[in-house]
Amino acid sequence: ALKLADDGKSGVLVEVNSETDFVARDENFLAFVGKVVDAVAGQQQTDVAVLMSGELESQREALVQKIGENISVRRAEFVEGPLVGGYVHGNGKIAVLVALTGGDAELAKDVAMHIAAVNPQVAKPEDMSAALLEKERSIYSAQAADSGKPAEIVEKMVEGRLRKFIAESSLVEQPFVKDPDLKVGQLLKNAGADIAGFVRFEVGEGIAKEEVDFAAEVAAQVQQSS
Repeated sequence: ALKLADDGKSGVLVEVNSETDFVARDENFLAFVGKVVDAVAGQQQTDVAVLMSGELESQREALVQKIGENISVRRAEFVEGPLVGGYVHGNGKIAVLVALTGGDAELAKDVAMHIAAVNPQVAKPEDMSAALLEKERSIYSAQAADSGKPAEIVEKMVEGRLRKFIAESSLVEQPFVKDPDLKVGQLLKNAGADIAGFVRFEVGEGIAKEEVDFAAEVAAQVQQSS
């Protein structure tokens, strides 16, 4: 669930899980999610253990008793910026908050929609962690070594694939989902804006279970609407 402040300078993301989609649409469940969102916004508290240490936990336990399913508050984020916008995919499975310098609410929503669909790992190439780059480099090196080509050729192959990975994983280098001829970075620049940061939640991320490609679903819907 997502909530933006009235002044457009902050926003909240929370992931609250139920066991079935049926319960996820229940008005009592949705009311509880709303209370969690309001608590995060009011307290600017994103530590779930702290957040759920009082009245909210009592309400969660009462809701579990009432509907007969386990309900868990998994994670929360509070984002601040000169301008904060967001996007929630229609089924509530993906939600994104974006902080911009410059631009307007419509631009922030467009960028958030792109992030929901394409799932970039970082905002800019320089944000890529050294650990992740080293991991990718080792994978590419092992693959290239099997080609039997000379070492200097292998090194060029690895560097080329690494550059491609960085570009594909960085928001500003990605083709904008609503206009693939335009990179997101250029879209922002044209509006006199820049990306300050983003947070993307996808329900069940990192939980071992049957995978559903929600990102592809979002991308398909965006293409249909543009």
